[in-house]
Amino acid sequence: MKIKLIALGRLKPGAEADLIKDYSRRLKGLAPALGFGRFEIRELELKKRLEGPERKRLEGELILADIPGGAFVIALDERGKQETSKSFADRLAAKRDEGVRECVLVIGGADGLSDEVRARADRLLSFSPMTWPHMLVRVMATEQLYRALSILANHPYHRE
Repeated sequence: MKIKLIALGRLKPGAEADLIKDYSRRLKGLAPALGFGRFEIRELELKKRLEGPERKRLEGELILADIPGGAFVIALDERGKQETSKSFADRLAAKRDEGVRECVLVIGGADGLSDEVRARADRLLSFSPMTWPHMLVRVMATEQLYRALSILANHPYHRE
C-alpha cells in the first residue's frame, strides 16, 4: 500500500523541512519489508489570491482531484477523533491487509478543510483539539507514519 501525504502550500527550507526529510527517509527504509510501497508528499498550491469560503472550496477541489479512486483517506482535522499511535499503526496494517492500494493523509489550508473533503474522508483524525501551524502538522504526520511503521516492525523507536 502506497502512502501519500497531501498538504496545501510549499514547505520552505528550515527546521520543519529537515525533520520531514529525516522522518521520510526513515519511513522509506522500513516500508518495503512491511508491505508498504512508496511514500510521497504532494504539495498543492492555489495560485489565486482568495480568502475565506471561496479559497477553502477551491483548495478542496485541488485536494479531491489529487486523491486516487479507491484510496483510504484520513483527513487531519481538529474536530476529528484522537487515537493512539498503536491504533493508528493497526489501522494502517488493517487497510494494507484488506488490499487497499493507497492511503492518503490530507492536511488542509489555513482555513481548514472543505466540507467536501471532510465528507470524502474515511476517517477524520485529530492530533489535538488545539490549532497547529500547518508546517508542524506535516512534521507530526510524517513522524506518526514513521512511528506506525516502527510499531509494526517491532522497532524500539516506539516505547509503551
